[in-house]
Amino acid sequence: MQTIPTIDVTVIEPRLKHPTIFQNFDALSGGEAFIIFNDHDPKPLYYQLLGERGDIFTWEYLQQGPEYWQVKIEKKAASLTEQTVGQIASQDIRKADAFKKLGIDFCCGGKKKLKDALRDAGVTEQQLQQALDESAQLPATQLPLNFSSWQPAFLADYITNVHHSYVRESGPIIAGLANKVANRHGDHHPELFALAEQVHLLLSDLYKHLVKEETILFPAIKALASAKNAGDLQDVISVSSAIELMEAEHESAGDDLRNLRKISNQYQLPQGACNSYTYLFEKLKEFENDLFNHIHLENNILFPKALKIQQQTLSAVA
Repeated sequence: MQTIPTIDVTVIEPRLKHPTIFQNFDALSGGEAFIIFNDHDPKPLYYQLLGERGDIFTWEYLQQGPEYWQVKIEKKAASLTEQTVGQIASQDIRKADAFKKLGIDFCCGGKKKLKDALRDAGVTEQQLQQALDESAQLPATQLPLNFSSWQPAFLADYITNVHHSYVRESGPIIAGLANKVANRHGDHHPELFALAEQVHLLLSDLYKHLVKEETILFPAIKALASAKNAGDLQDVISVSSAIELMEAEHESAGDDLRNLRKISNQYQLPQGACNSYTYLFEKLKEFENDLFNHIHLENNILFPKALKIQQQTLSAVA
């Protein structure tokens, strides 16, 4: 059972008591909680929290005087359609598989609320529920890894060793195939030259992107997590700007993938396509699938974890 953190309000400077509690509350995810320990009934805090944040928490007295009060404050979990696509996918990757089948972007479009994503994709809640029910039937042997429970440093290493390695290994193969197929079949299918150009643009940007993550952002996230674990709060490392830049580049990569699908007519092979033509389209679909999962792990799991640690650390320093 996970230990619920306690905030000892009695040791906090009076003017900082409520701001500190609000900072900790804002850092909570749905379903998470903390306990406040005080030497008087903190009921005024209840009304301030309700007035400024709304009815999004529960308030449970664990001890009511006469000398000390303890209250458990828990942030309510948002209803499914009110959560973002990325939040849902990060809680259970099987739901991400359902999103993929329905054409809902859960990586680059992960910040959309589910209700908005359903509207944009033309998917009804009934269709979504059916897809989610089907995904929930996966045998235990096929259940995906619980990435959301991993520590940021371990997750960053996993992304580097699995997804970054895949890009570097598959990229040259796909680029070579794109050139070969365009040169061989471009006379009858001139769109293949545009496809090859788009492939090279995507890969060029991705190779630079991987270097930035491996040499700048990921080391910064590891240092931030290490400082928090060690209780060394003096040199807080800000990762906000780097994450914002990486997310923008992820969005650009998503645009490139959509362009590839448009140019290739959703990877529909023409009649009589040769083996290289077929292999190119299969590799592009495989590459797209891996990149979706890659960006999902960063946008919806690793980056929020890092930002939460940063916020908690800054709150502690304040």
